[in-house]
Amino acid sequence: MRKLGAKIGAELRGGEVFELVGDVGAGKTTFVKGLAQGLEVDDDVQSSSFTINRNYQGRDGLTLSHYDFYRLADAGIMSLEIAESLSEPKNIVVVEWGESVRDVLPKERIVVKITYLPETGRNVEIKP
Repeated sequence: MRKLGAKIGAELRGGEVFELVGDVGAGKTTFVKGLAQGLEVDDDVQSSSFTINRNYQGRDGLTLSHYDFYRLADAGIMSLEIAESLSEPKNIVVVEWGESVRDVLPKERIVVKITYLPETGRNVEIKP
């Protein structure tokens, strides 16, 4: 997951939006760590489950905004924060457990569905 994320992250230019879909332990945050690696982020990427949002500075003035709504049925004011992040052309927005903010996410987002299969590993579907 990290290698895949790094390859994708190296190609990002800003304005991309990702919605990550998968069960707990599927590899969503590991994918984000790879994106950060490809964006040349120096900070250690952590799960946003308890803080909801973390921002990381990468190459070329890009910002990786990582949201995790695992514990929220209603995003409340965080919907406004995501909308603001989406308006910044140098931001790359990644949302885990995005059901509560689907109405704010653009239709032009990239949906990454990760399924963990104990016998064979992970299956990843990427839909633009």
